[in-house]
Amino acid sequence: MEISDIRPTRSELIEIKKKITIAKKGHQILEMKRDGLIHEFFELLARAQDIEEKLASAYRDAEDNILLARAVVGTEQLKTAVFARKESPTVRLATKNVMGVVLPKLDFRFHPRKNASDRGYGVIDTPPLVDEVITSYEKLLEAIIEAAELETVLKKLIEEIESTKRRVNALNYRVIPDLEFSAKYISMRLQELERENIFRLKRIKNNS
Repeated sequence: MEISDIRPTRSELIEIKKKITIAKKGHQILEMKRDGLIHEFFELLARAQDIEEKLASAYRDAEDNILLARAVVGTEQLKTAVFARKESPTVRLATKNVMGVVLPKLDFRFHPRKNASDRGYGVIDTPPLVDEVITSYEKLLEAIIEAAELETVLKKLIEEIESTKRRVNALNYRVIPDLEFSAKYISMRLQELERENIFRLKRIKNNS
């Protein structure tokens, strides 16, 4: 069958036009999603340097404190204080929704972190330097988890941005143009068929 033998219907044309409308709306929504995700990515990226500096500073403080504490009170007393903790830190995994993308959010805290007695070791027999060591390592751990959360979120955003870009491009450069071409072709064929019918009716009338 040749292309000229294809006889499309108006219902087919209406259906394709509906698909074009839906595709264009989808394209607009995906563009908004892509732009929103990119905005979120760069906002978080701006925080990355601050978190990196916070992590480096916390690491330096923790290392300086533990080296000093080892020299002053010895490793064994440090171990005793660490193992005397009454409670372990808790990490709760929550989520937040950004433009339909679920991103992880970690709620991390120590319970409690007030003073030496709250941590489980005595104030009298434990030098303040030990408390400073533990406090600095608690802060370091918090900084590590904060950095890990940010890294995970940034990776997730990059993946989703790339996926959304591909879908936007597919609609923009393939799906919508193909549908518009089909609609144009069907419209032209319907006009041709209508002219043929008019010509046929005139010929029948003239022969009658």
